[in-house]
Amino acid sequence: MSTLFEAAGMDRDVPRPLADRLRPKTLGEVVGQDHLVGPDGALTRMLASGSLGSLILWGPPGTGKTTVARLLAGTTSLAFEQLSAVFSGVQDLKKVFETARQRRAAGQGTLLFVDEIHRFNRAQQDSFLPVMEDGTVSLIGATTENPSFELNAALLSRAQVLVFRRLDTAAIEDLLERAEAAEGRPLPLTPDARETLIGMADGDGRAALTLVEDLYRASREGEEFDVAGLSDVVQRRAPIYDKGQDGHYNLISALHKSVRGSDPDAALYYLARMFAAGENPLYISRRVVRMSVEDIGLADPQALLIANAAKDAYDFLGSPEGELAIAEAVLYMATAPKSNASYVAFGAAGRAAREFGSLVPPKHILNAPTKLMKSEGYGAGYEYDHDTEDAFSGQNYFPDGMQRQTFYDPPDRGFEREIRKRLDYWSKRRGAHRSSRDENTGE
Repeated sequence: MSTLFEAAGMDRDVPRPLADRLRPKTLGEVVGQDHLVGPDGALTRMLASGSLGSLILWGPPGTGKTTVARLLAGTTSLAFEQLSAVFSGVQDLKKVFETARQRRAAGQGTLLFVDEIHRFNRAQQDSFLPVMEDGTVSLIGATTENPSFELNAALLSRAQVLVFRRLDTAAIEDLLERAEAAEGRPLPLTPDARETLIGMADGDGRAALTLVEDLYRASREGEEFDVAGLSDVVQRRAPIYDKGQDGHYNLISALHKSVRGSDPDAALYYLARMFAAGENPLYISRRVVRMSVEDIGLADPQALLIANAAKDAYDFLGSPEGELAIAEAVLYMATAPKSNASYVAFGAAGRAAREFGSLVPPKHILNAPTKLMKSEGYGAGYEYDHDTEDAFSGQNYFPDGMQRQTFYDPPDRGFEREIRKRLDYWSKRRGAHRSSRDENTGE
């Protein structure tokens, strides 16, 4: 098949981008993925066994998914076919499958690489199943999105998912050194600026080499850029973050768990990343409100008020001023005493409500607005708590036929320490009331 560049009519004499020129020629040259292509890596073991099943390569951009797919074709006797789900449709799939069937009849298998496979709809994904099952093709799909959410369960059950990791500092540094060797000169950067460029790459090897190429083009002989100069010459890339996909959920999860773990510094870091990526501040505000009721609760009753006040402040001020109010709310939540007792209690009460069904409350706590209801015993024997000692009667409020349940069990910290004392006191009074009632009724 023709390549995308040939199809577009691009001149082969046009200089190839640095990232393409430095594309690894062997699996051993792939950086940052030792867990896959190292001596004991999953792919290394798979190739050593002499068989290659269908694979889904999942990871951030610029981590080597396409490169590895191409190299796998070179390490096997399989014919290599490549499609992009962005540019391909049903007819393209049918052509590839038919060609693969003809090869199979002649005794040769086909390795089909599909880039951005998550962009195929469910019906298109289903079309792979028959040719995967009968061995017509070995499918290698590459995706930046979580396969669990974006790919059919049937497709996933027939393929092994290999996770590619974002490139760490050492891996990016390795790429920079390869670029310097290819260009025959060092990067015109101070040590601090070099470290900044690695940060700009954000774990993306292709982006790192693109930044390097831009830098070489911009630099004059003998020139060396510091951090400020680098920022002027090479614009910082936006963080990898899709508000509708994994980046969105990963960062809000990290923020929430940092707050729950009482780490205000980590919480501020993730909050700042979300703001920098353009996340909707009102979405973050809603999550902060949830933190206040799920992870703090009555350990600090002010938390909910603070969270709502931050939301209102942002509504009033807008960005960027209002973002500080959200940051203060996050700091308050992270430093507040933690308790999920309310959250747990409500869940337990919900389970009890489903288990016991539609039990009628005891008659003594039901209103009796009619004579008939009074004659049926509604309201009979009710004790008005405000007229009792400490405004606590100790009478039963659970339905008849249902034993008393304990759902709310506050910890001995924060404001709930005081609530715990009250509950313990009321429990003793309730026990005394029960004993007195039993004596009076002769039970």
